Amino acid sequence: MKKISLISSVLVLCCFALISWQTQQDEVMVRGKKVYNLYCLSCHAADGSGMENLNPPLIKTKGVTGDKSKLIGIILKGMNVHEPINGKVYTNTMAPLDYLTDQQISDVLTYIRKSFGNKASAVTPGEVKAEREKLNE
Repeated sequence: MKKISLISSVLVLCCFALISWQTQQDEVMVRGKKVYNLYCLSCHAADGSGMENLNPPLIKTKGVTGDKSKLIGIILKGMNVHEPINGKVYTNTMAPLDYLTDQQISDVLTYIRKSFGNKASAVTPGEVKAEREKLNE
């Protein structure tokens, strides 16, 4: 009987932990969407499709779903190199958003990496902080 009670207690704790984790993830996505709507939507569109020949899409591109460090760097430094993305060149320059906090950047990048059909891992504030420090050396 004690084993069943112990197992039940552990399962209940695990369920609460999972619910808490999911709630935190939901909050990150809500905050990320707010940052996206303020700073990204006008160039990359509500659905992440971008603007033909001007601003690249955020939908299933290696730049979004690949190397987090490079993506964080684009947010912090901006981008004025017109590299082909999925075989197309986009001509607009992206201004740096280095005035955003590490939390805001991690939230918006997590939102982008998990939205628009993307299924990439989250970006943490610690990862943003580390990249910001590298750039400031």
